[in-house]
Amino acid sequence: MKLEIARGLFLLAALAVASIAAAAWQESGPEVLTQNGRSYCPLPPQARVVEQLRPDQDLLLFIFGLSQGMGPRG
Repeated sequence: MKLEIARGLFLLAALAVASIAAAAWQESGPEVLTQNGRSYCPLPPQARVVEQLRPDQDLLLFIFGLSQGMGPRG
């Protein structure tokens, strides 16, 4: 088989795979859910409020210990 024909078939196969992947890719859009007559929009997981953790007093010492690592043994 000639190189040009093989290259063309590879290009067609790559385009076919890309078009099938693009057609199958579905992202959920914003939607309003109704429950017991009340409408609300669900929050994405990233928008939920997370309590801020306060670092302890030894955090700087811990980071220094991690930065030292095992080092070369001699």
